[in-house]
Amino acid sequence: MGNLQTVIKERRSAMKFKEGAVISKEELEKMFSLNKYAPSAFNLQHANYMVLQSPEDKQKAYEASGQYKTLTASAVIIVLGDTKAYQQVKRLYEGMLALGMMTQTEYDLETSSVIEMYETRGPSFQRDEAIRNASLSAMQLMLIAKDMGWDTCPMIGYDDQQLVSLLRIPEDLIPVMMITLGKADEENLRPRGYRKPVDEFVSIY
Repeated sequence: MGNLQTVIKERRSAMKFKEGAVISKEELEKMFSLNKYAPSAFNLQHANYMVLQSPEDKQKAYEASGQYKTLTASAVIIVLGDTKAYQQVKRLYEGMLALGMMTQTEYDLETSSVIEMYETRGPSFQRDEAIRNASLSAMQLMLIAKDMGWDTCPMIGYDDQQLVSLLRIPEDLIPVMMITLGKADEENLRPRGYRKPVDEFVSIY
């Protein structure tokens, strides 16, 4: 395990992966067991993931993206946002009610207000929320992967409708990004791109 500053500085988007590197189910489960602590609005946990490892499934990711690294990666992770996550709020809050962290009145008021807000603001808001919260989760997953010795690359270059069709993704789940995961081919790792100085993108009041 590395310290956070080191992990942040060493995480890079890997453009090419070493073929044949296998990530175990146990390692993947460890990554996601940590990633479940990512923040989400109202703790709705909008992020869903599909982890593709077989050559057949990675071929589908390649067909939708045309990017060769989907074939050489140890896994292709499809990050999905649940547009109807708010409908699970009662189930997600039941534990707090059972433990006495909320009264029945608080439970009823909070869950109904969340449902009302999402339904009142409509499909566009539900979609935006799915993307926002799944993106928070995806960034944390890439940092966890780096901390565990794996490299990643977030990808938006794919045909989302083709991806939905090929992988039979339910209509309430929208593709937010792909993440290829594996061991980077260091010989093909580009120098880090220019980063703007802090005063060009931060205003501190």
